[in-house]
Amino acid sequence: MELYAPVFVLAGIGAAFVAVSMIVGSIAGPKRYNRAKMQSYECGIEPTPQPAGGGRFTIKYYLTAMLFIVFDIEIIFLYPWAVHFDELGVFGLIAMVLFLVNVSIAYAYEWRRGGLEWE
Repeated sequence: MELYAPVFVLAGIGAAFVAVSMIVGSIAGPKRYNRAKMQSYECGIEPTPQPAGGGRFTIKYYLTAMLFIVFDIEIIFLYPWAVHFDELGVFGLIAMVLFLVNVSIAYAYEWRRGGLEWE
């Protein structure tokens, strides 16, 4: 248990810093609320009204999310493979080629559906 003591001490210091920062900020900060501050902020653009059920998203939103996931997963698997490339041998090479073929299929699907075209 003594090996985890530095981790617990650091977590305690982090939690104390967060608590003290929030308390000092709420005490020392100005409290001037107006209508503009209470509205939601969308990168400087006026918020668009949404229907009661939440509204629909375009397919472009989901294609962008899928593209992010494809490249994120690719990077997560390529780094450890690159670090231990010498130890994996031919099996590691074949496994990574098959993985990259799968990722390429997802990338080609994304490209064909128009996920890489910006309007």
